[in-house]
Amino acid sequence: MPVVVVANPKGGVGKSTLSTNVAGYFASKGYSVMLGDADRQQSSRLWLGLRPPTARPIVGWEVGEDRLAKLPKGTTHVVLDTPAGLKGSRMKDVLRHADKVIVPLQPSIFDIFATRAFLDEIKAHGHPGMQVGIVGMRVDGRTLAADKLRGFVDSLGLPVLGYLRDTQNYIHLAAHGLTLFDVAPSRVEKDLAQWQGICRWLDA
Repeated sequence: MPVVVVANPKGGVGKSTLSTNVAGYFASKGYSVMLGDADRQQSSRLWLGLRPPTARPIVGWEVGEDRLAKLPKGTTHVVLDTPAGLKGSRMKDVLRHADKVIVPLQPSIFDIFATRAFLDEIKAHGHPGMQVGIVGMRVDGRTLAADKLRGFVDSLGLPVLGYLRDTQNYIHLAAHGLTLFDVAPSRVEKDLAQWQGICRWLDA
């Protein structure tokens, strides 16, 4: 049962957007998907409450305050949305469950410096076989900030799974409990193209 953790020490970088869309991708493949939300804001849990009954099912994973609950039988894929400031014993507990960790990163110097230290912690507390990938969030590839982000990511020796543009598609779909993978591909063609590398990595 693959467990995908979406984590970054800063808030507002797009963790819930990534988490819900990863869950939506797995559901679109016909898997039995569970989405957990360890963030106090409970954005992913709210999103689940908005999800229409006609959409492919994604169930919630009750995540405790101190430790993650044991995963129930019958689930094939799990996605965990994590809070800002993830560290210490809580971080160790999350990484203990993780098969893959996606780190969303915006082209901001503050995000870049905070994420460097966070990636060092992941390396220290992760387990053999755990994979880590970076996703650039709200990136305009024509900007100097995007060039700096690419330079930073290249120095890490970690795979860049994709760069996602800043678009209202994610906001509009989330308001209805939906993802890119729940609507006609023609509606979100550019965004699905940016997800190809992420999807390949998730399937590997």
